[in-house]
Amino acid sequence: MPAFLQFSPGLVIWTLINFSIFAFIIAKFAWKPMRDGIQAREQAIADSISAAEAANREAQELLRESREKISKAHQDVMDVMREGRAQAENVVRKAAEEAEAIKQQKLAEAQREIERQRDDALLVLRAEVATLVVGATEKLIGKKLDGDDHKRIVEASVADLSKN
Repeated sequence: MPAFLQFSPGLVIWTLINFSIFAFIIAKFAWKPMRDGIQAREQAIADSISAAEAANREAQELLRESREKISKAHQDVMDVMREGRAQAENVVRKAAEEAEAIKQQKLAEAQREIERQRDDALLVLRAEVATLVVGATEKLIGKKLDGDDHKRIVEASVADLSKN
């Protein structure tokens, strides 16, 4: 049988004594610092987890607030756009009303100008007709008319022309 498989009682006793001394030294000097280190590490991990959870809650809260602010900003933009559209429609409506008023004013001015030019043309036409009537009357009668005759004939002729 090989040597490493043989049972030796002395070796077992010395191994037990060495292990007991080693366990006593470890228990006396290293056990407490190892236990404190493990507890410190456990505490650090627990603190890190709670800090991460708090940071996560804070991040979720900031995300919620950001979404609310974005929603509010979107609503404000929509309100501004609605208000701008209403103002633009109001400006267009006022411009159309002003243009219509100016058009009506120009039409009225043009109508008055046409009336004035018509009246001027009628006056010129009456004067021309009066001159022609006087000339034709002088030729028919063969003599020159005085102011009263002339006036009476012209007024009668103009009145006849106005009726027609």
